[in-house]
Amino acid sequence: MEFDRTGIILYTLEYKKCLEFYGNILDLKKMFENENLTCFEFGQAYLMVEIDDQFKGRKIGMERTKTCLRMNVSNVKILANKLISKNIEVDYQEHSWGTIAKFTDPDGNLCAFKDSFKFEKQILEYKEMD
Repeated sequence: MEFDRTGIILYTLEYKKCLEFYGNILDLKKMFENENLTCFEFGQAYLMVEIDDQFKGRKIGMERTKTCLRMNVSNVKILANKLISKNIEVDYQEHSWGTIAKFTDPDGNLCAFKDSFKFEKQILEYKEMD
């Protein structure tokens, strides 16, 4: 498989503190943001800091997903179907902000494909506002 970009998603319960840390302490350059996430340049990849909305109401200390290995691709549906054909369970989702397909590796680590077009569009829109 060939990827257009790769990234790491950090799901956090301490969103504002993480933004301060990655943006101001580590001085990472912001690529774009919205009300639930902020995306930073991270070497040749990106680091997306995102509010962990899957953890609502659970007790701290319970197991939760904290990261996701993200691969931006030109056609999420084709690659999702390719994984499904290899008996990999895929959670395919279409949203106004883009298409994703979530799946796990054999050790249970969360991975996801994201459509490149909408991701790059978010970056351009943010630069135009800046």
